[in-house]
Amino acid sequence: MRNWKFNHIDFSTYPYYEGNDLGVFWSPEKTTVKIWAPTAHAIELRLYKDGQTGEPFHKTTLQPDGKGIWWAILKGDYEGKFYTLRINDGEWLDEVPDIYARCVGANGKRGMIFNPAKTNPENWMDDKCVELESFTDAIIYETHVRDFSVAENSGIKNKGKYLGFTEDNTKTKGGVATGLAHLKELGITHVHLLPVSDFITIDEEHPAEKYNWGYDPQHYNAPEGWYATNPHDGTVRIKEIKKLVQALHQNNIGVILDVVYNHTYFTKESVFNQTVPGYFYRQKPDGTFANASGCGNEIATERAMVRKYIIDSLKYWAAEFHVDGFRFDLMGIYDLETMQQIRDELNKIKPGFLLYGEGWAADQSPMPEEKRAVKNNIAKLPGIAVFNDDFRDALKGGHGDKKSRGFVSGLELREEAVKFGVIAATAHPQIVYDYVESSRFPWAAEPTQCVNYVSCHDNYTLFDKLKMSAPKATDADLRKMVKLAGALILTSQGIPFLHAGVEFCRTKNGDGNSYKSPDSVNQIDWERKEKYADVYEYYRKLIRLRKNHPAFRLGRTEKISKNLNFCTQYQLGVVSYCIMAGEAGDPWQKIILHFNGRNTEALVPLPEGTFKIVAENGEIDENGLGEVVSGEIKVAPVSMTLLVELQEV
Repeated sequence: MRNWKFNHIDFSTYPYYEGNDLGVFWSPEKTTVKIWAPTAHAIELRLYKDGQTGEPFHKTTLQPDGKGIWWAILKGDYEGKFYTLRINDGEWLDEVPDIYARCVGANGKRGMIFNPAKTNPENWMDDKCVELESFTDAIIYETHVRDFSVAENSGIKNKGKYLGFTEDNTKTKGGVATGLAHLKELGITHVHLLPVSDFITIDEEHPAEKYNWGYDPQHYNAPEGWYATNPHDGTVRIKEIKKLVQALHQNNIGVILDVVYNHTYFTKESVFNQTVPGYFYRQKPDGTFANASGCGNEIATERAMVRKYIIDSLKYWAAEFHVDGFRFDLMGIYDLETMQQIRDELNKIKPGFLLYGEGWAADQSPMPEEKRAVKNNIAKLPGIAVFNDDFRDALKGGHGDKKSRGFVSGLELREEAVKFGVIAATAHPQIVYDYVESSRFPWAAEPTQCVNYVSCHDNYTLFDKLKMSAPKATDADLRKMVKLAGALILTSQGIPFLHAGVEFCRTKNGDGNSYKSPDSVNQIDWERKEKYADVYEYYRKLIRLRKNHPAFRLGRTEKISKNLNFCTQYQLGVVSYCIMAGEAGDPWQKIILHFNGRNTEALVPLPEGTFKIVAENGEIDENGLGEVVSGEIKVAPVSMTLLVELQEV
């Protein structure tokens, strides 16, 4: 029996191959196969006519070529045929596609030989990525491909599919915009898609039987077939995800992919372990697999060929699919050098790639924390951002405790942590960092390194969390809380991030971990957009406000500390500050914001001058709501008041 312990192996002695030609590549005259498998004694390539069944119609042996490389050339046109590899490193391993497989058949059992040119939609070469002057100009909207369109009331024909994003002018029966039309109407700049690379737990031939978010990777370079109209032909999924990207780009919306290089679903049975056993995974001192992902294993990003694999994969998605950024699941597992190299390599393709991730791991890792891309080390990674969980928990309460409250649900003494989010976790002379319980120092070197959010696919939706933590709150109260949370996220510095449906009080009926719950729990219920029209309209106006006024997206720490001032005396349950907006290039000269998390009215003194009210008690009008004030102002319970100084003529 094979020994799956590896403490007797020095993986640093394995050879490095720097070529960019690993994998299976088609041409009309030949198909070239090149595999890195330094421990192999023999490798057999098997060809099939079908992606799942039948016996191989051809077998051939790969030849060794130094640096751990094995290769073969198949003369003739093999387009549309399927393949697997079987490696012998002293004993025969399982039959699997190669680790670089870019096209696979149903359920990823076999790779597919394909002509990449045939996967390009019409006018694909004219497709362009979305350009940003600063990462803080982004407004990110996170969604799951299936959730976005699968509901019966979505009005979308290609329900649960990549192509659902390509349908325009879709509506509910009540006439409310859904899908792509909704995204355009809302005004977000980027869609963040939960994993779309091939994952394991869904039977692509029976797509309605199970549900999963997709954080269970199988093949990193091939799109998932669950979202394709035909999972058997691997080229269909490639073309359809390109159509998704193209449709969003045509409407000036970027696409960010959620990538999960931190672990694989299978451990011993994974394509990595069936190719080079042990090499792609970190081990504990006893030689068993380490598990910082909490899913059974963790990828050894620091090893040379693992690092190369991740970078090659990201560059492939960037170049072939024209995506605009990547979100790294459990980025705290990655070593710092790998993340630095990812930033550098992607800059060579397009400097504006958005890169951000979770600044934590799920369990202990054998790699010391000071060497990993955790939140506290993010200042060492310029051009890469992390999620601001300090702000999240300050606003709504601890994410794992359904009863805990935060600033928007009436918990006082969270004001300093809220201010910490307002200035995007950067250095500011007025923040008392010892009062920010979860982070005692400014971990973001620049606001471009901070993703501000209050909810995402993980844990309870914002609406559900607020409902459970404030059980006596009425529906009207909950609307106010959701509005206040959105106001804080969308007017604060840093990069705002919205969970799809938060703008109309999305619910999962209290399900706090819906990764495999059915559509009935996870689907976006578009009729809630009609029911919570006031909340939706408030979010839409907040997004427009942010886009119209650079004062809310200052891209540098120096600009924030110079132009943003906590200008009023402290009050329990209230956060107030002023922005010298004119100095930051804003058409408004001075902006004052007051956020009242209390259930009672707050009387707040104003600086010298006369001000028009732009936002008050759940309403926003950039031209002003009619009233002009000076001296002091009453801020309604659970609301934002925004004032703009009137200039003397």
